[in-house]
Amino acid sequence: MGMTIVQKILARAAGRSSVAIGDVVEPRVDLAMSHENAALVINQFHEIYKGTGLEPHLWDPDRIAIIFDHRVPAESSKTATNQKKIRDFVAKHGIGRFHDLRGDEGGICHQILPESGYVLPGRVVVGTDSHTTSHGALGAFAFGVGATEMAAVWALGRVLNVEVPDTIKVVVDGTLPATVLPKDLILHLIGRISAEGANFKVIEFHGDTIERMSTSGRLTLCNMSVEAGATSGIVPPDAETVRYLREEAGVSDEVDLTGPDAGASYSETIEINAADLAPQLACPHTVDHVKPVVDVAGRKVDQIVIGSCTNGRLDDLEVAAGIVKGKRLAKHVRMLVFPASWRIYKEAMRLGYLSELIDAGAVVMNPGCGCCLGVHQGALGDGEVALSTTNRNFKGRMGNPNSEVYLCSPAVAAASALTGVITDPRG
Repeated sequence: MGMTIVQKILARAAGRSSVAIGDVVEPRVDLAMSHENAALVINQFHEIYKGTGLEPHLWDPDRIAIIFDHRVPAESSKTATNQKKIRDFVAKHGIGRFHDLRGDEGGICHQILPESGYVLPGRVVVGTDSHTTSHGALGAFAFGVGATEMAAVWALGRVLNVEVPDTIKVVVDGTLPATVLPKDLILHLIGRISAEGANFKVIEFHGDTIERMSTSGRLTLCNMSVEAGATSGIVPPDAETVRYLREEAGVSDEVDLTGPDAGASYSETIEINAADLAPQLACPHTVDHVKPVVDVAGRKVDQIVIGSCTNGRLDDLEVAAGIVKGKRLAKHVRMLVFPASWRIYKEAMRLGYLSELIDAGAVVMNPGCGCCLGVHQGALGDGEVALSTTNRNFKGRMGNPNSEVYLCSPAVAAASALTGVITDPRG
């Protein structure tokens, strides 16, 4: 029987010719990523060596990446102290793939990894962040792990006891209508199968819609696959993958375009006609509480958020800027814009997207996760409603359990910012 792409990746990483669904393997890791929670990993890493008399030793500093993004600039003395701890550890152990709060190399971890060429097809990528699933957009098997698991990876270079997951095949054909974006597609899928519909499975994306989709759009799909419970999302690598790696990530290495076998077995196949899709919303307080925008249109909003690891890339900012160009935001609305990296920030500035957004009344923030995790840079007040291009809307997600968060595409966010109420961007 043939293998899925993740089976092939795990077989290679485990040094086996093949693996079956349910097998338990210990795959070699090609890239291990953490952000500020590396402070927790450092603690667990030192615990491994306690009482051994051995000096703590990283398996391969060149395969570890650490990016500050969740709390930048530091919002408290505790965060600042943890960041100092990480900087000291990075310097001591010679970790070169370190991205601090800097205008020449910083940004959100799930943007920095692909744009820096750190992620390649056919590789195993782990991160101490659930949205590490994003990197399946480049044909890698990418998934989140805890701090203790990551500490073991730092020491051994392997992930212990990984069960080979089953895979759901999602086939998307047809052309997305105007102002219907990849975010609408993934929200539709999550609403269709539920927040637990892909538990312990991989979502493998296929179809002519996906083949035509940019890497940015694919990152959106894979980023939010975890919101359906998936271990990872993945797009088999193709010509677009090669284009992105060569032209945008500066990768000159050979690119592995291995895909799934024709006879691969899937737990189920889901077919979606892209032409039938409309703009979608995930309503409070779960990501699978999905409705067409037209069903919720008219709901007053207080804060609009455009950005995050899900929708803070250049094409997202282009869409939003195009909608608000020459117009003004509704008087009562605040709009916060978080570009996903400083590279994107500078290119959006050069192209005039940031000027259009600012002239409309938006506030452009430094690249980072911002208010997505509810720690700083845009917490909500009691009774307020946010419309956001981020990836989660759990109760209290933006810092206040007495507020509401709706999730949407950049097109819906920008159109609604002009009217002050949830608005269908199709007019």
